[in-house]
Amino acid sequence: MIPEIRQRYNAQFTEERYQVFLKDLHDQFDHTPGFRIAETPVFIPAALKDKIFEACHQIAEVILRPDFKSMTEPSLADYNRVPNEDAHTTFLQMDFGLCEGANGEITPKLIEVQGFPSLYFYQHFVAGLYRKHFDIPSNVNHLFNGYTPETYVQLLKDIIVGDEDPAEVVLIDIEPWKQNTQIDFHATRKVLGIKVACATDLYKRGNKLFYKADDGKEIQVKRIYNRVIFDELLGRKDLDLKFAFTDDLDLKWVGHPNWFFRISKYTMPYIRTEYMPQTLFLDQVTHIPEDLENYVLKPLYSFSGSGVVFHVKPEDIAAVKDPSQYILQEKVKYVPVIKTYDNDAVKVEVRIMLIWPDGAPKPIIVNNLARLSKGEMIGVKFNKDKTWVGGSVGFYE
Repeated sequence: MIPEIRQRYNAQFTEERYQVFLKDLHDQFDHTPGFRIAETPVFIPAALKDKIFEACHQIAEVILRPDFKSMTEPSLADYNRVPNEDAHTTFLQMDFGLCEGANGEITPKLIEVQGFPSLYFYQHFVAGLYRKHFDIPSNVNHLFNGYTPETYVQLLKDIIVGDEDPAEVVLIDIEPWKQNTQIDFHATRKVLGIKVACATDLYKRGNKLFYKADDGKEIQVKRIYNRVIFDELLGRKDLDLKFAFTDDLDLKWVGHPNWFFRISKYTMPYIRTEYMPQTLFLDQVTHIPEDLENYVLKPLYSFSGSGVVFHVKPEDIAAVKDPSQYILQEKVKYVPVIKTYDNDAVKVEVRIMLIWPDGAPKPIIVNNLARLSKGEMIGVKFNKDKTWVGGSVGFYE
């Protein structure tokens, strides 16, 4: 990737430094993340950064289409359509596998696009800790488009809290303190001072939502920073919700839930770019590809990768009850791009995180994350008992 930085990093790496780094992260929030944190960041050279950003801009062009809402209208149904949708998504994320392209060069291939917030705060914290505990040169950065740590945090404050009292802004998820990614909730609360609550903690009076503060005081919710995954919500029949997401509520959704559906795997068949693997709605597949082993079968909406079939057989396709709710996607072939200090090779997936402020002409690339894998695929179950794998961040030249 950037050989000289990689060589220096590996030469200076010690297990002791890594453990001090992990302890510092734990001490920031008195919490150990529910996912493995990799021993190394990813160092992205300028040429690859240019390709990744070009891919982001080309994909964003689809989302900027004037007919995008009408095109994605079938992604919404009565059970998931939330009122008061805004003009465009606030959060946009694109996941790319790092693959071999023409002439053996590394090229990004789109894995997924999401109109939903992710680890915007945690990634900023962990990048700072990598820089604190390891030798990260000043000519590589985890933030983009001129954002500094101060202006990045201010942007998030303006987007999420706005002019409201932070006490009237609530991050909601389902049982947030049981989520694997709850460290981002700790980081968000630390930076913004907002309430983190389970969706069941909110209750409705008229068309307004409220929650009870620790001192028993009733507080009206003016903004919701939504982190609820609808797939999980719909699967939890045990939840005692005191309002419905489909209610017409007097509040602002920061990250309106409808964009979770509009910008998703549903969007991918409409994207045409060299950085996009062939992707088809399953109900539009007229004949099963002869090289079916080179495709992945994915539900349009699934929580944490559930329902994805990596080794597709004709009987898997035949077993799908509603083909309109699935895509058939050409597999991307990750190539090892990181050499570890013990000469293992690691595959990488990068996520580019964008923000689209109200009134801005298009989304802005601001931050990133990376996932490292030695297994067949990216993900925990493919990397059990392995080192130099897990969540990380990219430092871009």
